[in-house]
Amino acid sequence: MHILFASAEAAPFVKTGGLGDVAGSLPAALNQAGAETIVMVPLYNTIPQKFKDQMEFITSFYVSLGWRNEYCGLLRLVHNGVTYMFIDNQRYFGRDYPYGFFDDGERFAFFSKAICESIQHLPDGFAPDILHCNDWHTALAPVFLREFYQGLPLYENIKTVFSIHNIAFQGQFSAKVLEDICGMAHIPAAAFQLTCGPDAVNYMQGALNYTDAITTVSPTYAGEIQTPAYGENLDGVLRRKRESLQGIVNGIDVDHFNPGTDPAIAQNYSVSDRTGKAVCKRALQEELGLTVRTDQPLMTMVTRLTRQKGMDLVTYSLDRILSNGVQVAVLGTGDQEYENALRYFASKYPGQMAACIQFDPALSQRMYAGSDLFLMPSLFEPCGLSQMIAMRYGTLPVVRETGGLKDTVIPYNFVTGEGTGFSFANFNGDEMGDAVFRGARLFWDNRDAWDQLVTQAMEQDFSWKRSAGKYMDLYYWLHPDVPHWVEQPVVEPDPAVDPAHEAAQADKPVKKPAAKKTAARKTAATKRSATTKRATKAAATAEAADTAAANETKTAAKTTAKRTTARKTTTAKKADAADAQAEPDLKPAVPKTTARKTAKRR
Repeated sequence: MHILFASAEAAPFVKTGGLGDVAGSLPAALNQAGAETIVMVPLYNTIPQKFKDQMEFITSFYVSLGWRNEYCGLLRLVHNGVTYMFIDNQRYFGRDYPYGFFDDGERFAFFSKAICESIQHLPDGFAPDILHCNDWHTALAPVFLREFYQGLPLYENIKTVFSIHNIAFQGQFSAKVLEDICGMAHIPAAAFQLTCGPDAVNYMQGALNYTDAITTVSPTYAGEIQTPAYGENLDGVLRRKRESLQGIVNGIDVDHFNPGTDPAIAQNYSVSDRTGKAVCKRALQEELGLTVRTDQPLMTMVTRLTRQKGMDLVTYSLDRILSNGVQVAVLGTGDQEYENALRYFASKYPGQMAACIQFDPALSQRMYAGSDLFLMPSLFEPCGLSQMIAMRYGTLPVVRETGGLKDTVIPYNFVTGEGTGFSFANFNGDEMGDAVFRGARLFWDNRDAWDQLVTQAMEQDFSWKRSAGKYMDLYYWLHPDVPHWVEQPVVEPDPAVDPAHEAAQADKPVKKPAAKKTAARKTAATKRSATTKRATKAAATAEAADTAAANETKTAAKTTAKRTTARKTTTAKKADAADAQAEPDLKPAVPKTTARKTAKRR
């Protein structure tokens, strides 16, 4: 399976959010699952020079974009076993930031068209089966592929997949770009599929209409975006395409986020030996100026300080939380009103509250490792990675039941003990506070149950291997003609059995079939053994019956010469059977009824 994976960013080269993590981790997992993946990324100025020095120039060509004819260079770099192809155009990508420019519509239309053109210049032997595009930056690629390239031999078998990472960012621009940039105003179908208003086009809408399959980053989010509340005016398109829409939860880099090897934390620990976590908590309390106490739960947040991340609920509930024995530490930057609110609570509750208004990846690792609870009260959350990282470090998440948070965090059941964290349903500050104190009471009142819940959280599988398997299933569903990459056990073929040979071997004991490696093969061998035994028994019974019939015929011939018509018929049949028994070179006579029963058993 050949996969061309297109993304506007990919870690470690360029990363501004979760999209970079996906493009930096998923392709490697796909390769491990048996695919061959090439990742297409723009060659930004911001890519570190150490990576640029390793790049190999492949070729250059020109890309037609409306009335423009733009240069496009193609460079290659193999990193961690994955081939990355970089699209070079200094006019579009030679800037200090990946996004946020007035001509972003033109820049990423060029990137989408360059992806399609690059298919003609990929390494020999690599003919893409799947073109997997991500977010609005690559949304025009499925449109261009269908309208301009689909009839060409190299492109006709390519299936497209489009992944929505955040439906709030759709790539909406003036309707002028339809002809000036896309060159498709004269194509009625394309113009209709891209237009989202009287004077606007929507790149993501075009991708949804043209692609063969749509994915998003969690099953719950896939359902939410089909509603007006979450669909951002694309819910109608998504409901119409719901049969081709599915949610696949993202994974995390379990090697990087590993409390057993993480060099950023005070002491390493594992699910079987968590003594180091207590050391990490004490070190974090000292670092943040909190009172060092083991009898109080420490709850942390690592987040953007925005309403979407639930900061309205946090500021509403902090007084209640802090005044009732729960320590809180928040790391992040964002809207000034929330930054100032956190500073206020930190000054109001010294030793109980810490506000770290900054971006510090190393500190975030220490907060994951050193805290007891992790708060994520998001208004909406397509997937979310922080809750999975927290569980990996044995920190129990408190989340709102939305998007990927609902799919990845199992609410604690006080009766059965099942679960991996705590949750609440409505976007409400009181409900959030109640969920926090459900966790705090378990911490205070039942440490055995708390420890078991931590164990269950740490044992969850959030690796990219699990996610990659689901993507591979989707790819093979789109391309059933591509052979599946499955390592099959070596199994000796069953020899064809000739009926005459089977009858001749009837008197020989049947050997027990050799044990096979898998349960499925053992079952098949048992069935064949039972069938062979039944056939042998039936053949032996038939032979004995024929011999007895022959003897009876000879005796009857000596004692009487006259029989009724019915008796003559029976005697003639038995005589035929005796003759067949006396001729060993002919096929043994088997009663018809026995033969039919044997065939059915086989």
